[in-house]
Amino acid sequence: MRSKIAFIIFTLLVAFMLSCVQGITETSENLLPTKISISGTSFVDQLGRKVILNGVNLVNKNPEVGYIGTEDSITFKNFKKWGFNVVRLGVIWDGLETEPGKYNEVYLKKIDQQIKWAEAASLFVYLDMHQDLFSVKYSDGAPKWATLDGGQPHYEGEVWSDSYLISPAVQTAFDNFWKNTPVKNGIGVQDYYVNAWKVLAQRYKGNNTVIGYDLMNEPFPGSVAQSFMPVLFGAYANILEEQTGEYVAIEGLISQWSTTTGRYEALKNLNDKELFSDLIGALYELNSVFEKTALQPFYQKVADSIRSIDQEKLLFINHSYFCNSGIETALEPMHLAGHEKDSLIAYAAHVYDLLVDTENLENSSHARLEVIYENVHKSSRRMNVPVIIGEWGALSGNSAGMKNLAEANLGYIDKYFFSETYWAYSQGVEDLLYFKEALVRPQPYVVSGTLISNNYNSKTGEFVCEWNESLDSKSPTVFYLPNINKWNFESVTYKYRIENIDQSNAGYLVVFPTGEKSRRLGISMK
Repeated sequence: MRSKIAFIIFTLLVAFMLSCVQGITETSENLLPTKISISGTSFVDQLGRKVILNGVNLVNKNPEVGYIGTEDSITFKNFKKWGFNVVRLGVIWDGLETEPGKYNEVYLKKIDQQIKWAEAASLFVYLDMHQDLFSVKYSDGAPKWATLDGGQPHYEGEVWSDSYLISPAVQTAFDNFWKNTPVKNGIGVQDYYVNAWKVLAQRYKGNNTVIGYDLMNEPFPGSVAQSFMPVLFGAYANILEEQTGEYVAIEGLISQWSTTTGRYEALKNLNDKELFSDLIGALYELNSVFEKTALQPFYQKVADSIRSIDQEKLLFINHSYFCNSGIETALEPMHLAGHEKDSLIAYAAHVYDLLVDTENLENSSHARLEVIYENVHKSSRRMNVPVIIGEWGALSGNSAGMKNLAEANLGYIDKYFFSETYWAYSQGVEDLLYFKEALVRPQPYVVSGTLISNNYNSKTGEFVCEWNESLDSKSPTVFYLPNINKWNFESVTYKYRIENIDQSNAGYLVVFPTGEKSRRLGISMK
């Protein structure tokens, strides 16, 4: 009788223990992250798992539609089924603050709606105060009342971004922004920008879908940039002279650069990793002066304003515009009021080859891309912050070359375990080759431990990921897989489960902890 009672008690105890384990590891609420924070150089969720944020930019720059497109709840559901888990959602200052100190509630409610759609689709959002050429007068960003260009002329180049380098109006507007020049009522233009962030911080405090704020898109130094190009082309002339033994005039190189065909020809000489590193390294000192004396204090001012309201949101810092193509940033994380480092800072680097926005983009040099990603990685280690590649790609067309370029970028992103948001989503892009066969790919979402390697080969259909599992973990590691029924799971010998994504052929592979440190997932398409 005693043995029977002991058996019953033992059975009940085992059942209770199993139910506890299942309650920890298998319930849907523990499957996907519900909150994002930072630990060292990693994004982490509420259970301490490493999170790989994989997403897309959604930015509308058109004032005629109020800076909000026709995307709806279906768009955000599609983002989820394509494997995205985060959206870099653009906010245009001109749409937000139509007059000094007056904020557009209609615009804000439309942003609220997009955030709710993201939440319903289990997506995170980080808000991006977006600008190109500073102002709505020249492209998008600041309202006209905040554009202090001194009446200077505006010039356009063959590539839209050339205006940064040739437009006195754009440069003067940035100069006055960094100087915090007062607008008509005596308040500094930069102070208005900071206050706009404060309004957003107050609105989204406590909203876990909004994980943080990208404080400024691609900050540009202003008129001081006029000194950058002679240095850059001087370094390039030296490289050419070493290669050919002939002197090359800087003026001729600048003229060559002004056309997209000339730019392509010039860059053919810079497909070597070491040469390209030497070239962009020539601009480090000039760029670092801007970042240290203007950009860093500005970021600290915005951070102080946001932290006076919200101490939990992540703050994403974007390097100088010139760092997009490989110059190493000199930025540092901001500090809290007590002078200790703010532990919730992420480096939102942008990565673009110098052929971006030209007809030769698909011929971008992989050697140049390697330099850019290496320098981003180096900077993240120096600052001890995680990286999200806030923008990369800007791909167009349906060629195999664009797909190959997408895969090259993603190869470096996976190598360093970076998070990323592709630039950019627009209706119909999902039908293009690079989107369907490169961007939509298997990948880890949350890892209960430390990633060791992560690789997907689209040619062979093989996906391999290795990680060291946290030995005390009771939470699963989760992978996103497109076309869930086309994968062969025969090689997976440990406990796992498939979670389908509603109304799609995609899903999540949920791998439960085993208590063994070294883990490897190797699966292939059927």
